Formats: sequence, structure tokens, C-alpha cells
Amino acid sequence: MPGILTETTLTVSDGPLTPENAAYLRPSDPNLPIPELWKRYNEDGYIFLKQVLPREDILEARRQYFSFLAPTGVLQKDTDPVEGIFNREKSIDDYPGIGAGHVGGNGRPGGEGAAQFVDRAIEAHYKEWYTKNVVKHPALYDFIARFTGWGEDTLTFKRTLLRNNIPGSKPIGVHYDQIFLRYGEPTAVTAWVPIGDIKINGGGLIYLEDGESVGQKMEDEFTAKALRAGLTEEEAKSAFNANMMSTGLLSEFPAGFAKEHGRRWLVSAFEAGDVVLHKPHVIHASTVNNDEDNVIRLATDLRFCDSSKPYDKRWINYYRFNDGV
Repeated sequence: MPGILTETTLTVSDGPLTPENAAYLRPSDPNLPIPELWKRYNEDGYIFLKQVLPREDILEARRQYFSFLAPTGVLQKDTDPVEGIFNREKSIDDYPGIGAGHVGGNGRPGGEGAAQFVDRAIEAHYKEWYTKNVVKHPALYDFIARFTGWGEDTLTFKRTLLRNNIPGSKPIGVHYDQIFLRYGEPTAVTAWVPIGDIKINGGGLIYLEDGESVGQKMEDEFTAKALRAGLTEEEAKSAFNANMMSTGLLSEFPAGFAKEHGRRWLVSAFEAGDVVLHKPHVIHASTVNNDEDNVIRLATDLRFCDSSKPYDKRWINYYRFNDGV
């Protein structure tokens, strides 16, 4: 992908991503031997799997999602719902995203004008075309079970984050997932699944280079400080959460965060069928959706754990606003 990182349209909330502060994710063939994939997972903190899911199944889920949200006026008239083209006659304020970084905790985003869109975006989490054909897709479940070695103990969390990002809307801030999985061992695997193709500048997920070590160090240092102050381990967890921004984020400014830690952001374009697996302390964020064709970025965060070990039971229920996670 020569030259792409020089494009000024590849940005985060506090500036551009260029060859100086960004590089590319390492893609992996899901058919590589498991030991090699596991080696990459431990080295990088993630594995970027190409076409591990049937493309046609993911595109059908995208079609169903935008067909369901079409009555809100979010789509450009006379376009195919699977394209997910935003209606530029509308205000992006009436079509807010959900999840980390949009509101304090995980409360309801948007005002009165966004009510119908937000209601449908939440209801989509419960539809069979999503819960069965994406969240519990056998191709992904079987891969996770083999990759982790968990086998029949592999549990798919029912709580997921199905996120839409309108072009020009607020991107996802800097965070790592263990902040939101606090009541279980740090062994869960997140699968980030783009539901549709995402251009390099289309709002895809980005990963901090060697970001797991940064996240782990931040948590270890804060926990040690809290324990030295006389807090119990449970109190230390609560104190750490309180030390985060109200949204659970480490920062709203990815470019500055990367510079502070002497790292680059790792980026890529994505295709329907791709999946990125990452570890609980890997730091990630997203770019601003600057898609020149006004394509809405749609993706989901799925999480898996070893059910034979302690895990965060709050994640066995469907996502709802103000559910305490």
C-alpha cells in the first residue's frame, strides 16, 4: 500500500496520521499453523485475519442492518442499503454512534432528534441476523476455539458493541478492553469485525505499536500504587476505573498519546470477512471516518472467554444503556 499514509484524509481527532506516526497492521492468513498465529498474537498483541468469515454472510448482515435503520432517514435516497451511504441532507448530530467515548459511562447518546435512530441501533443488537449470523457465526467460533485451545469451554459473550460511525462523526478514543472487563481474569479475546469494507480513511480501528506493554504497564503501576496506599485489590480496581476519563478512555487524543509513548499507530483498510483479534491490554482507537463516498463505517466488538475460569459475568447479557459496564 505505498503512499497511502501520506494522504491528509487519514486523521484522528487531534491531527493527521503520516509515515512519522503511523505504519501498517501485519495481516495474517487464518490458515497459517496455529503456533505461528499464536506467536504473532503474543508478539504484536493482535492478529489481523484476512477473510476468516464468509464475505457474503457479513454483507448480508450489513444489508439487514441498514434496511432496519433506513426509516430514520440515515441513508442517501435511491441507494442500496448494503452500501450504507449517509444522507448528507441530514445532520450527523441526529445519528450518533454508541459505545466507548461517546458519552459518560455508556449512557444514551444524542438528543430528541436522534431518538428513533438510537432506538433502532440498540434493537439491532437483538436481531437474529446479527446475533446468529455474526455474533455466533460458526466459522469465527470454531477458529477461536482452535486458536485459544479452549475447545468446548469457549464462551461467546452475549454483550457486544455494534457501532456505526457516520462520516465526520466523533471517532473512538484511546482505550484498552480490560478496563471494561474488570471482573474477570485478563484472558478474554476481543474480535473486532468490520461489517462491510472500510477504506484506509474510513474510520477503521487502529492499534498502538507494541501497545500491550504500554497498557499493562499503566495498569500495573497504578495498581501497585493503590495497594501501597493500603487499598484492597478490589478497591484498587475501582480506583483505577475512577482514574480514567468518565468514558473509560485513556485519552481523546490519539496522536498526542502515541507521541507521548514513543509509538506509532498501526492502520489498515479492511474488507468484509476480515477479523482482528486482540488482547485485553492492547491499546487501540479509531480514525475519523473521512470516506469520500460518505460510506457509514459499521463494525462490532465481539468477546470470547474460557468459561472454565473466572470471567466478567456482566457480559453475559445483551448490551443496554447504563448497564454498569
